[in-house]
Amino acid sequence: MKKVIITAAITGAIHTPSMSPYLPVTPEQIADIAAFLHTFRVAGYDASRDRPASIVVGDVAAGSALFGSTCASCHSVTGDLQGLASRMPDPRTLQQSWLMPGSIVGRGAPPPARPRPPRVVVTLPSEKVEGELERVDDFTVSLKTADGTRRSFRTGRGVQVAIQDPLQPHRDLLRTYSDADIHNVTSYLMTLK
Repeated sequence: MKKVIITAAITGAIHTPSMSPYLPVTPEQIADIAAFLHTFRVAGYDASRDRPASIVVGDVAAGSALFGSTCASCHSVTGDLQGLASRMPDPRTLQQSWLMPGSIVGRGAPPPARPRPPRVVVTLPSEKVEGELERVDDFTVSLKTADGTRRSFRTGRGVQVAIQDPLQPHRDLLRTYSDADIHNVTSYLMTLK
């Protein structure tokens, strides 16, 4: 039935004023057009959005080399990353955890070692205050001191703010990774069982 409708539409048996009443096509061409149109799924289904069977598609040796040049100064495969793939067997979770540590909390992943929160030192003309960073924007910085006191300061003239974020190297590296780098490092980390 569908082929009949497509054939009728193409040959001009069904047409509207905006359509040409006839297209010079052969029955074989009509069959090809019909076959092509039937490859589309209903409701805008896009095959490119299919989740791949596995994201472990990178080059392990290239991942090891990249790890050695960018990550090994802070991480060790015999220390903090020993048995990583056994603790995080899902490659997607493992990939997300190394790209941005702390971002997988509450997503069904095993509880990772919580990254240390960023610290901040606020230097005023009269005092220096430091603690755990709670919030920062263009106008204020808020922190919690060691005794649990919460303090906020307006930034601007005479106020210096120095943030020490242990995840800053990860944030800086995010801009440099290619897709291949991400796949290669993930494939390498999946070997750390």
